[in-house]
Amino acid sequence: MKNIRAEIRVSGIVQGVGFRPFVYRIAVNRGLKGFVQNLKDASVRIIVEGPESDIKSFLEALVKEKPPLARITKSDVSYLESNNEFVEFKILESSKQSLVAGSVIPADVAICDDCVRELLDPVDRRFGYFFITCTNCGPRFTIILDTPYDRQNTSMRDFPMCEVCISEYEDPLNRRFHAQTIACSKCGPKVYLTTNDGELVTCKEPIKEAAKLIDEGYIVAIKGNGGFHVATATTISEPIIRLRKAKHRRQKPFAIMAKDLKTIRSFAIVSEQEEELLTSLARPIVLLRKSEDYYLSKEIAPGLHNIGVMLPYTGLHLLLLLNSKEPAYVMTSANPSGEPIVIQNQEAYVRIKRDVDYMLLHDREIVNRCDDSVVRVVDGSISFIRRSRGYAPEPIILSYEYNKNIFALGGELNVTACILMGDKAFLTQHIGDIECVETYEFLKSAIHHLAKLTRAQPEVIAHDLHPSFHTTRLAEELAEKFKIPALPVQHHHAHVASVMAEYGLEEVIGIACDGFGYGSDGLAWGGEVLLCDDNGYRRMGHLENHPMPGGDLATKYPIRMAAGILFGSNLCEEWLFLNADKLPRGRYEAELILKQLKNGKNIKTSSVGRILDSVAAILGICYERTYEGEPPMKLESAAIGGSDILRLKPEIKGRVLNTKCLVESIAEIAIKGLDPKKVRDLAFSAQNYLAVGLAELALEIAISEGVKNIAFTGGVAYNEQIMATVRRIVEVRGFRFYTNTRAPPGDGGLSLGQAAIAAKLSN
Repeated sequence: MKNIRAEIRVSGIVQGVGFRPFVYRIAVNRGLKGFVQNLKDASVRIIVEGPESDIKSFLEALVKEKPPLARITKSDVSYLESNNEFVEFKILESSKQSLVAGSVIPADVAICDDCVRELLDPVDRRFGYFFITCTNCGPRFTIILDTPYDRQNTSMRDFPMCEVCISEYEDPLNRRFHAQTIACSKCGPKVYLTTNDGELVTCKEPIKEAAKLIDEGYIVAIKGNGGFHVATATTISEPIIRLRKAKHRRQKPFAIMAKDLKTIRSFAIVSEQEEELLTSLARPIVLLRKSEDYYLSKEIAPGLHNIGVMLPYTGLHLLLLLNSKEPAYVMTSANPSGEPIVIQNQEAYVRIKRDVDYMLLHDREIVNRCDDSVVRVVDGSISFIRRSRGYAPEPIILSYEYNKNIFALGGELNVTACILMGDKAFLTQHIGDIECVETYEFLKSAIHHLAKLTRAQPEVIAHDLHPSFHTTRLAEELAEKFKIPALPVQHHHAHVASVMAEYGLEEVIGIACDGFGYGSDGLAWGGEVLLCDDNGYRRMGHLENHPMPGGDLATKYPIRMAAGILFGSNLCEEWLFLNADKLPRGRYEAELILKQLKNGKNIKTSSVGRILDSVAAILGICYERTYEGEPPMKLESAAIGGSDILRLKPEIKGRVLNTKCLVESIAEIAIKGLDPKKVRDLAFSAQNYLAVGLAELALEIAISEGVKNIAFTGGVAYNEQIMATVRRIVEVRGFRFYTNTRAPPGDGGLSLGQAAIAAKLSN
């Protein structure tokens, strides 16, 4: 049979995932000759020569039998006559030439089952080695300096392989064949334990010693793949209280890492969908409902019905927990409040030494800091609260191919940046709140590094409409540097556009609800119903506007916001002075609030978040916001198991949903006295009124405009009761319902929406 030659170019996630060794094996098994080679744009080039039937079988196996971490997004094949150029099949060194932009960089993945077995096998040469990895697991994005993904382009270049590791690396039948992170205790990174002052703790097994210290109530900083965690016990409250004081986190929940699924089920309820997330290669933090027999410290997630839990995703984490008496550890990002996660050993001694007692370190450099991802299942849909480790920077593949390269910078809180190229949206890892120089610089470096890896050249810079955001300033700097336009995008338009981009929608009625977004009229929007299409958006409806006495102080102290909503009714003064002792300056501040309201010069807001804040304050659930979203989150927890005792029919006039009547009704009952059942039912009633009102408002507009698609997005979309109610009403009426499932519905997904809008409008 005559031989032919096939030249194949494979794009997607095909570097750093064992793809070349896989190609080698399926080619050799079929007797094909040729080579496989990594290209600098993160694609793979394959040339095979042999009988047509064998090449056809090879191409089928390429798709059907690919490695577990590989993802093929595009495969181009061309056929030529064979000139019998090759005598065998080889893996060639990576190409140095730069070809097409759009490199796809694999995310970090959790330790695989094969490596776990070796880690715990006393006769295996990697028994107890904390940095055990293979082609199917381990760090990727956090170690990569440049493409192609070869050892010399990662932080593993500092660790020359020993002879045994070299033999494994070069053996096509070995699981570590061309595994760039291959290492062992002889040649790889080393782990060691120090005090918070940097004094080496002399011990044979640093990991076991660290586990013992945590069991005894000490706080230990732990260097992982993408940054440092601060860890302590979960059954002892004292170190958690101490950690709260050190990190200035009075109420914000801590994430925990548990030994295994059985342990998690001993204190939390785990659905099949949540189990799938917990055990996935990404190993995100998953928000789970606390079980009735929850026994961990109440200091971990005070006032909340759920808790953020993850499973160990490195050999180091697994060894710590297996050597501990604790069922789980508090495992929170190590950073001073508002700053990026710590990644360097010397940096840790400066920035977090006062927060911890000991540090468990290793000597491998972290190239890219990357916080843990946080996911929640909301009414059956996966909802990213934070899309980072395990997911970033793998692109979101879109159904529409854009013809311009767009850089988008997000908002001001929970920021990610986005690079949009063709049909790929590359979101950076979680950056955080742009409140300090360090985080601002982190954003700049993250987008610069992502642009370097993807070979992206910006043609438009998209940013939030707010003129004072730091990201707006950065957009203007980049626009000037590259001599390209900077395009401002309204906050809630970007939220809705992120849903449209995910599903390829051309027209939608979008319900966008959150705490704050700068409106085109200069007011603080946050409860919006928008008609969005490829030409832009129209604000078709919204919540009633209410004054915010003291501006930002009304977001920190919800009593202020409640007073602003109640102002003008006979309830305002009575309720405000009854609760004046909950304000920082007592009655004096209450009088000042009334004076501010009477002068009528307060900024007004249509925010759903501020309504939820107000109800939380009136019901005595939360008087001060100590972290983003605290009052609504605690209100949601308080509402579980409740019923609608208010039975208020949503009042919509001129496409504005009245919310004053809701808050007044709750305040009137609260003044007469509250018991736990009444608090629960009123919390439920408030959320129900908003959900039903928003759904009815959106449906009214959808019917009048002839639009069948309705989207729900923004931070309020994390609220399960509100989400489920809106979805049910929309679908019962025969409309199609959409929400974010691949990008965060909160501000972490803004950059995707901004990029999609900029790409459409700049065509």
